[in-house]
Amino acid sequence: MVVLNRIYTRTGDKGATALGDGARVPKQSLRVEAYGTVDETNAAVGLARLHAADVAGGEMDAALARIQNDLFDLGADLCRPNPDKDGEAKYPVLRVTQAQVDRLEAEIDAMNADLAPLRSFVLPGGSALAAHLHLCRTVSRRAERLTVALAAEEAINPPSATYLNRLSDWFFVASRAANGNGAGDVLWVPGANR
Repeated sequence: MVVLNRIYTRTGDKGATALGDGARVPKQSLRVEAYGTVDETNAAVGLARLHAADVAGGEMDAALARIQNDLFDLGADLCRPNPDKDGEAKYPVLRVTQAQVDRLEAEIDAMNADLAPLRSFVLPGGSALAAHLHLCRTVSRRAERLTVALAAEEAINPPSATYLNRLSDWFFVASRAANGNGAGDVLWVPGANR
C-alpha cells in the first residue's frame, strides 16, 4: 500500500502538496491543516506512550497504540477528498468507521467506571502520563475544530469528526485513570491566587 524509497521529492518546494486522490493543493489549505494536526496528535500520543507501559498492566500502552494506528487511518481519510466518489477510486479508499468510534466509547466507559465524579475542573498535570494525555487532548481538540471547519466547506466522511470528538474525551478520562483513577488529579481552585 505504501512504498517510500525516496523521502524528499522537491514537489512541494513551491508550497503545494498532493492529496490522496492526486490533486495538488496549497500546503496551508484547511484540509492539509486538519490532517496535519491529526499527525501532530499522533506525535503527542507517541510521547505519552513513553510513560504508559506500566499503567493498567500495559493496557494503556496497547490502547494508545490502537489510537496511533487509528490516527493514521484518519489522516488517510482526511487527505482523500470527495467521499461520495470513493467508488470511482482505482483502489479501496480508507475511511474511519463508526466501529472505531464505538471502540473509543467502550474504552471510555470502562475507564470511567472506576473514577469518582469530579467536583471541580482538572488542571493538566499529576503524573507524567496524565500531563502528556492532556496535551494529546488539547491537540486532538484543535484537530477536531479544523476538521469541523473543513466539513463546513467540503464533504468529509462524518465519522472522522466524530472520532476526534470522542478521542479528546478518551484522553481526558485516560488522564484521570493515569492519575491513580483520579486520586492524583490536580483540581482547579477558582480564584485561589487573587
